[in-house]
Amino acid sequence: MDFEKEFAELKVEAEEIIDNLLEDGSDPDAVYSIEHHFAGDDFAQLEKAAIAAFKLGYDVSDPEEVELEDGEIVFAFDCVVETELDIDTITRDIEKLLKMSIEQDVTYDGWGTFFEEDAS
Repeated sequence: MDFEKEFAELKVEAEEIIDNLLEDGSDPDAVYSIEHHFAGDDFAQLEKAAIAAFKLGYDVSDPEEVELEDGEIVFAFDCVVETELDIDTITRDIEKLLKMSIEQDVTYDGWGTFFEEDAS
């Protein structure tokens, strides 16, 4: 899939995730830990991608081995960003990280966060 098509799909998905969180009552003013997920079958390549993400200014988890439901072994790491649940900020990060993942030949596997209770 080319960058533009994948980015457009990820942007729609991000809007849906944010809308669902807010509809479920998650605090719109909270600071969220956004985890961008990456995976690949070559540990050395994934490690290079983690270094590239770090150089872009992201907090990066250590790459680790993960066994999928079908028994396949892959390697994965996350980039963590502390931010408000803002579509523009999140899509800017998606754009940067998707480009990096394509350059580094690893899979950008979307993002996630956790529900935040309304503090009021």
